[in-house]
Amino acid sequence: MAFKTIIVALNNSQSDLEVVIQALTEFHLTSETRVILSHVVAMEKSDLEADKPQSDREKIFIGEFEKQLKLYQEKLPCKTEVEVVIGDPTEEIVRLSNIYSADLIVIGSRGLKGINRILQGSVSSQVIAEANCSVFVVKQR
Repeated sequence: MAFKTIIVALNNSQSDLEVVIQALTEFHLTSETRVILSHVVAMEKSDLEADKPQSDREKIFIGEFEKQLKLYQEKLPCKTEVEVVIGDPTEEIVRLSNIYSADLIVIGSRGLKGINRILQGSVSSQVIAEANCSVFVVKQR
């Protein structure tokens, strides 16, 4: 099955990036496929509502991460775009999938278990529950 639009939700872990991008290449990507490489810079709602300006450190991180995503763009045999947004990861990934009318979301999983999963939450589980399209979760080995 060929997908028309795929949202690839990436975190800032190098191992996660590589595992998720590798999994993406297993799909039948054509020149007609559109892949949106996305990253959400997590911020609490209270921080967003306070309208705090980004620190220089945050701006540098976002710039470096966008550069890294652009390197992955060159490796994919399809149309690609990069989206780096700020907010709640689950909400933003689902929002992007709706904006782009995605057929699929590809997302990594940190593999949290037990109390860590409860305390830190599972973005992938929340995305599965809230997304209007299929979600492919790539587990770290």
